[in-house]
Amino acid sequence: MKDNLRLNVQLLRRRVPNLTTAAKLVGLRPATVSNLCTGKTSVGKAEVKTIVTLAKLAECSLDELIIQQEEIKLVETGIKVIDLFAPLVHGGTIGLVGRSGTGQISLVAELCHRLRLKKYKVIFWKPEIKDTRLDCIMDKVDLICNTFTEVHDYMSSSDLNDEFLLVADKTVVVSGDLYKLNKLIDAEHSTDMTTVLLDVLGEAIDEEAPYGPLDTLLNFDIILSKRGLYPSIDPVYSISTLLEGDVVKNDHLRIQQRARKLLRRYRELSILLNFQGADMLTEVDKVIYRRGERIEAFLSQPQYVVEDVTGKVGEWVPLNDTLNNVKAILDGVYDTIEVDQLLYVGKLSKDKSNS
Repeated sequence: MKDNLRLNVQLLRRRVPNLTTAAKLVGLRPATVSNLCTGKTSVGKAEVKTIVTLAKLAECSLDELIIQQEEIKLVETGIKVIDLFAPLVHGGTIGLVGRSGTGQISLVAELCHRLRLKKYKVIFWKPEIKDTRLDCIMDKVDLICNTFTEVHDYMSSSDLNDEFLLVADKTVVVSGDLYKLNKLIDAEHSTDMTTVLLDVLGEAIDEEAPYGPLDTLLNFDIILSKRGLYPSIDPVYSISTLLEGDVVKNDHLRIQQRARKLLRRYRELSILLNFQGADMLTEVDKVIYRRGERIEAFLSQPQYVVEDVTGKVGEWVPLNDTLNNVKAILDGVYDTIEVDQLLYVGKLSKDKSNS
C-alpha cells in the first residue's frame, strides 16, 4: 500500500462509537487500533485481517475505510514542546494522559487561553465531577455547558465560519455523548471543532486506549513535574498524526526526529550516570547528555495562566523559532552555556550562543 494512504478515522468514529470495546470483542488489540488511527502504525504495515475486521465493524467497504491522505492543518499553540513533538490537529481530538500533579488541568486552561487569542470559541463541557481544580479552566472559556443539549444548541446556532475548541472530560467518551455530538455536527453544518479530552479522575494512565482514536496524545511525565519542569509533557512519548509521513514540512519532521532520538538516549544515559557516575560515559555520550539537558531545559516555558503564581510573564514562541532554536542546540551552538540559562525562557537570543 502507498505511504499516502490512511484510515478514515472520522468514519470509524461515526460508525463505531465505542471502538476500543468493539475492537476487543472481535479479537483486535485496542493498542493496534489506536496506533492505526493516530498514524503511529501506517496502513501499509497493518495486517490485512485487521483492516478487513475494521471495515466490517464500520459496515463499510475497504475503499471507504482506506483513503488518500488529506491535508491536515496544525493548530499552532506557541507552546514549544507541543508544537514541536505533538502538534494539535485542526478539527481533531487531543487526549491528555498523566498522573495527578503533572499539571494537566493547568495546561488545558493554558490551551483555552491561547486558542481564544486565535479567535476560537472555547466551550467547557463541565463534568458532573466536583473538583475545584476545574475553576481555572472555567475562567478561560467563552461558555460553560452542563449537558449535551447545551453544547449542541450553542454550536448549532453559531456562525458556520466559527472555529471551536471543546474541552470535555473522559466521561463524555464513555457515555457515547461525544460520538453523538460529532455525528450531529458533521450532519448539520461544517463547523470546525477541535476537541481536548482530559481525565479528571486520573484513570486514563492505567488504560491502554482511554479515549479511543486520537489525533494527538499528550503524555505527561511525573518526573519532569517533580523536577519543576513545566509544561511536563513527555517529548518522547507524546505523538501526533501531523508528524507521520509527509504531513508537516520536512525540516519540522527532521528536527523532531533528531530531538526525540537524542532525548531518548539522554534518558538512558541519565540512569547510567546516576548509578555509576560520569566517568562511565564516553566522550560522545557526554556530548549527547549535555545537549539533552539543554533541550529538556529549553522545553520548559512560562505560561500565561500561572503568571501570578510563578512571577514569570507568559511566552508565545512561534514554531519557526522553536525549530531553529532546537536545531541550534542539537548542532552544539549552546554547548558552552549553563543549563540554567535555558530554563523558562521563550525563544533563544543569539547572545546566549557561543557563536
